[in-house]
Amino acid sequence: MNSEKALHGVKVIELGTFIAVPACTRYLADNGADVIKIEAKSGDPVRFAGTQEGRPDDPYENTTYDLENANKRAMVLNLKSPEGKKILFQLLEKADMFVTNWRPQALQKAGLDYETLHEKFPRLVYGSFTGYGETGPDKDLPGFDFTAFFARGGFMGSLYQKGTVPMNLVPGIGDHTAGLFLSAGLVTALYKAAKTGKGDKVTVNLLHASIFVQGIMLQAAQYPMGKRYPIDRRDSNNPFNCAFETKDGRFLQLSMPPFDQFYPKFMPLIGREDLVGDERYTMDNMTKHNRNAEFHDILSAAMKQKTAAEWSKIFEENDIPFALAQVWDEVLQDKQAWATNVFYSMHYPNGAVRTLVRQPIFLQEQGLPDYKQSPLLGEHSEEILRELGYSEEELKALHEAEVYNTWDDLKGFHNG
Repeated sequence: MNSEKALHGVKVIELGTFIAVPACTRYLADNGADVIKIEAKSGDPVRFAGTQEGRPDDPYENTTYDLENANKRAMVLNLKSPEGKKILFQLLEKADMFVTNWRPQALQKAGLDYETLHEKFPRLVYGSFTGYGETGPDKDLPGFDFTAFFARGGFMGSLYQKGTVPMNLVPGIGDHTAGLFLSAGLVTALYKAAKTGKGDKVTVNLLHASIFVQGIMLQAAQYPMGKRYPIDRRDSNNPFNCAFETKDGRFLQLSMPPFDQFYPKFMPLIGREDLVGDERYTMDNMTKHNRNAEFHDILSAAMKQKTAAEWSKIFEENDIPFALAQVWDEVLQDKQAWATNVFYSMHYPNGAVRTLVRQPIFLQEQGLPDYKQSPLLGEHSEEILRELGYSEEELKALHEAEVYNTWDDLKGFHNG
């Protein structure tokens, strides 16, 4: 039951678009918070990304939007009008959190910066998400995960195969990572507010999130022994941590960080027991004498002698850490992923059944989160205003002035 969820009774106002902030507040909603998403008449752009992702342009079957916005309520509010601003402040007065990815200068111009809201609502927890942070020369740049997280943060320039081109990117990886960082900070600040009666500001940005998740290698880059990336995979520090092509053209990723410990066990499995005890291929000697590429080629030649299925059976029986490099169609059918509740079957009003992805954090005693379809644009506008005490006469006047809109107003513009 919702009343048993960890964040039951917590009210969250979201002024966010795209992925990171909505993913953050989706986590809060999954755990019982009442999340009210406020949008302009044009709607969050993610509502309309279907065709570029190969999905139907159908507001009633919107898998991407559901991923970020399930379990929320939505209202359309004209924040440029005095009446719309008044309604927002009435919502904030009753809220525990305000979460936004508006840029700092836009928030200040609208009177929604932390200092202003903290003075009005001292218990309010304030979450700010940006591309590059709120200080420094580039704080006002627009930031997306392709740019701030992957490119500026170092992924694209460092981790592709030397002599080729940077990896192909897919949206959401940086946003989802940083969005859950933001949710952790918000819950921490909420706990503090419960103890002290004082809210706080939580800040997360894509650049910092990218640098943090790469922290091991970024720090190692300061030392002269470290290789300068991008590198040829044949020159990787530990060949046992590479992916190798099999006889049938698939790739198996190995992961054996303690190289010397796995070496005598692994080499006989690939038919090279003759190299067990060969001092040339200890980790220390390979590093000192630059034999990494030489040994990589030995592994590569051996791995091409069997299919992925044949190697998988051998490695599973001998407890070797590995995984097949699956494509998305295979991941959608992964039995282990289904068994551990990664996926959810959503039944849409048009009769379609689609596999949707759950967020990756569960509370055991609370049970699996609900997965209610995301709200339509403006679906709950009047419901929320009634909760604030507006009469039917007041609603009519505000509606006629287009201070708020409902889905019935907007569906004709959005293929509804």
